[in-house]
Amino acid sequence: MLDLKILTQALGDLEEDQVIDLLKEFAATNPSEEEALEAVGACQSGMGIVGERFENGEYFVGDLIFAGELLTEAINVLKPSLGAGGSTVIGIILLGTVHGDLHDIGKNIFKSMSEAAGFEVVDLGIDVEGNTFVTKAQEIKPQIIGMSGVLTLAIDSMKETVDALKAAGVDAKIIIGGNPVTKESCAFVGADAFTTNAAEGVKICQGLV
Repeated sequence: MLDLKILTQALGDLEEDQVIDLLKEFAATNPSEEEALEAVGACQSGMGIVGERFENGEYFVGDLIFAGELLTEAINVLKPSLGAGGSTVIGIILLGTVHGDLHDIGKNIFKSMSEAAGFEVVDLGIDVEGNTFVTKAQEIKPQIIGMSGVLTLAIDSMKETVDALKAAGVDAKIIIGGNPVTKESCAFVGADAFTTNAAEGVKICQGLV
């Protein structure tokens, strides 16, 4: 049985070999989707440790980038257990970090998990202008548009982007995610849903389609 606390700590300590060995052993037991999601949650908690150590000056930008890559690697090990293993696409998500914000770890976690759950994800990257969201949305007609942001100023950018999408007549559900988002900011932005947790975000998206 996978010890979630050990997994969280190993990821927080950036122990790549330990993290991947633990997950490969776990994947070999043919876990249920629910158990695999718990493992992803433990990895996310590990990312929380990484974030705290970065803020405290124990970790640096290189460590953050490495942690993001390790997390992607970890989720790839778990992907076969995360359901929707077939080639059926259950929906298209247009995703990006909004204008003025350069953070992408949370967005990338959400992208990996959404793809594992059967979504096709079109990632616009970071510091994305509202018009870019509009143009791409008109082109690919996604069911869901996901906006990520970590800085407080991201909330205003999200609102501007949602206003631009609505003005352009784009018909898609909008979910926002990141540290500063709350029920209040979701209402202010005009989004359909919000989350601060990637696993929860994927479940919300599954509900929206």
